[in-house]
Amino acid sequence: MRSLPPLSELRAFDAVAKHMSFKKAADELGVTPTAISHQIKLLEEYCGQPLFRRWPRPIALTDAGSRLFSVVRDGLDSFSTAFLTLREEADRRPLKVSATNAFACRWLVPRLQDWSRVYPGCALEVIGTDDVLDLRTGEADVSIRYALRPPADLVVHELFRDRFYPICSPDLLSDGAPICRPSDLLRFRLIHCLWPSWNPEAPTWRRWSLMARQSDPDFPEIGETGTMNFREELHAIAAVTAGQGISILSDIVVARELESGLLVKALDLAIPGLGFYLVHIPGHPRQTAIEAFLSWMRPQESRSGSAKRPNARVA
Repeated sequence: MRSLPPLSELRAFDAVAKHMSFKKAADELGVTPTAISHQIKLLEEYCGQPLFRRWPRPIALTDAGSRLFSVVRDGLDSFSTAFLTLREEADRRPLKVSATNAFACRWLVPRLQDWSRVYPGCALEVIGTDDVLDLRTGEADVSIRYALRPPADLVVHELFRDRFYPICSPDLLSDGAPICRPSDLLRFRLIHCLWPSWNPEAPTWRRWSLMARQSDPDFPEIGETGTMNFREELHAIAAVTAGQGISILSDIVVARELESGLLVKALDLAIPGLGFYLVHIPGHPRQTAIEAFLSWMRPQESRSGSAKRPNARVA
């Protein structure tokens, strides 16, 4: 087992030996001259002999101090180089970003070319998963959580909130009568995306139907399932894009499809969704990269076309 004095005492000794001044050493380390003097005294007690000749002024290193200074200086330089190398390696490591499969696939991945253009030296590793990863164990550096309310034990930045509309392919509506009220949707297959039963705020057809009945009593209360049901949101989006029916979808997740006209809102009547929160642990060592990612995320809606701008209804 190595027997070494505290690092603070070695740093104080290095600073005094470098400047030949207790005051300048204190200024460098952000402490008082008294604190520096105390640390030098403790180090001299540890060494069993004086390291500085204090009188006559100015101070000077003793023979023992000179021998120790060369070793401490080289040691601290080696520490600094080693830690700098490790930090540079960490900075070159891709920033690990987790998000739900649907958000990663439909929103984040299509925009990554812009990230590479704005931050060419910062690589990303995108982890698409509907599981909640443990950020404290390093499974991801940051996570884009989709939730009714933000986590309480992490640093949280709200990005945006979505709304859920009945959305379909424009081809599905091209040959029919215009959709003017909720009951007009009953001419088409309603595609269900299954959400956990424990979530009363889930954006389902059932919840949408309860709201729609307030303006259209002819619209029935819809159950939790129908003739076409998907547990994976991406599969429901694929079925809608293929023209197989209408589903309640997030205007954030299918923002690009709404902007391009690949998908349209069958009816401009929405239920509120949840929030997208960028979260990370407090004091994360990749703070600079996280702040860059956050600053890039926030204006993406205005750059790529707002997901909240209503589409023209197909008539």
